[in-house]
Amino acid sequence: MIPGVAPALVHSLFETLALLLGVAYYRHLRRGAGAGSVLHGPEFAIAAGCIFGAALGNKAVFWAEFPHLLPLYWDKPEVWLAGQSMVGGLLGGLLGVEVAKKLAGVTRSTGDAFVFPVLLGLMVGRVGCFLAGLADGTYGNPTDLPWGVDFGDGIPRHPTQLYEIAFAALLWFALRRLQPALAPQPGLLFKALLTAYLAWRLAIDALKPVPFAYPFGASGIQWVCLVALTAYLPLTWRQFRRLP
Repeated sequence: MIPGVAPALVHSLFETLALLLGVAYYRHLRRGAGAGSVLHGPEFAIAAGCIFGAALGNKAVFWAEFPHLLPLYWDKPEVWLAGQSMVGGLLGGLLGVEVAKKLAGVTRSTGDAFVFPVLLGLMVGRVGCFLAGLADGTYGNPTDLPWGVDFGDGIPRHPTQLYEIAFAALLWFALRRLQPALAPQPGLLFKALLTAYLAWRLAIDALKPVPFAYPFGASGIQWVCLVALTAYLPLTWRQFRRLP
């Protein structure tokens, strides 16, 4: 999509920018809440658990999406480090935080502080996915709709990266409006983010090519979203019902 620039470089640059902006915005929100910008003790452990869990989840869900490649590349260490999955990052980060909280003896909810930094990082990162074109693998199926995008092979496709940026912007607006109402239940804002994003990916990935078909023709990411929603949606609904 950018002549003369390697797609992998474009993706890496925006991925790094998304991470930096997300962290900077997280620190900004902490300072605004009077918590300071430096993490200490249990907070550092929680942040480390989030990063480590997200890194593992990234790879686990990516390889669940492409299991047919494992027999071909299992002996190449550099390939194991390739590939990203937002769904895997969110779920892995959630599990990493919960493990870190358990080890550090933290019982309070900490997820709400990550909601808007995550959405910011998601929007910036998807710009990189869009500019990387076919090499990124996040494009949609061919379409005759007037906004179909030719990523370089002469076939107009659904720009699902742009759809996701629009979805994240709308979700940001909705959660900002709901934030005061959800505040009496700490952690509910993050649960709303995660359930909304899992439902979105379950739906939007139906517009994407399926690299490896699981039962019912669904992709690995769709099945991960379905299983995660089955486990997580009841928790969200139970906490929602506790609101005044």
